[in-house]
Amino acid sequence: MATYVFSDVHGHFKTLERLLERVSPADEDVVWTLGDMVDRGPDPVSVMRVCRELCKDHVLMGNHEDMMIDAFHHPDDAMTVFQWEINGGGTTRAGLESLSTEDRIDLVSWAEELSLGSHVEVGDRKYLLVHAGIRHLGFSSHSRWTDATMDALIRYQDREDVLWIRDEFWGQPTGFINERGEGPVVIAGHTPVPYVEDLADVYDRSARDDDGYCRVMHLGATEQTGGVADRWAIDCGAAGGAHWGSVAMIRLDDGMEFYEPVLEDE
Repeated sequence: MATYVFSDVHGHFKTLERLLERVSPADEDVVWTLGDMVDRGPDPVSVMRVCRELCKDHVLMGNHEDMMIDAFHHPDDAMTVFQWEINGGGTTRAGLESLSTEDRIDLVSWAEELSLGSHVEVGDRKYLLVHAGIRHLGFSSHSRWTDATMDALIRYQDREDVLWIRDEFWGQPTGFINERGEGPVVIAGHTPVPYVEDLADVYDRSARDDDGYCRVMHLGATEQTGGVADRWAIDCGAAGGAHWGSVAMIRLDDGMEFYEPVLEDE
């Protein structure tokens, strides 16, 4: 059984479909997505449906799902709807409106129940999974990282931080990993990697490959962390569209990275 993670597809269903065809997760594999399935790209409804089927209960809430839900429940609140629209919500709204009332309510109700964070253990490494990032809240490399500890760290997070945080997360160490490299790695999306590069304290490589496409970055590997990166940035800019963005998937078992670029008109 393998464990995969991806994030921030932003409505690019055809791109995700090609990626899944290439990776071909087995039925027994676990696949996580860290939110922002919707908005901007042309087919967010299909992305949600695929994630619901493929990932089962391993789908996390992103800030775009949160905006979608708010707008769905408050259609007469001009500011709520405006915020969603200026963040690319038009494609999602059109997709939802094309559904029957029953199907539309079913899909939004499913999105409402998504978790804000989770954690997994693969091999001898623990991973914290969130959409945007996390605050340490006094937890540190001296903490005893049990399942209960990880649950508590996620539970005590501010919702706004988990969905929206940028600078305060990417710009400094989490403090979770000790000098022997022990402790949880945080994997997050939300901030496209070129912007992460501008915010980051320490990172392993540039945000773009030789062809100009975005790629996963690993942050925070220092002597104090035993050379282990404490943050992985996996939003590879699909929201930016063709010639720039990709959807990335990581296999946690061996660190293998898979990419599918967003093509024209998808």
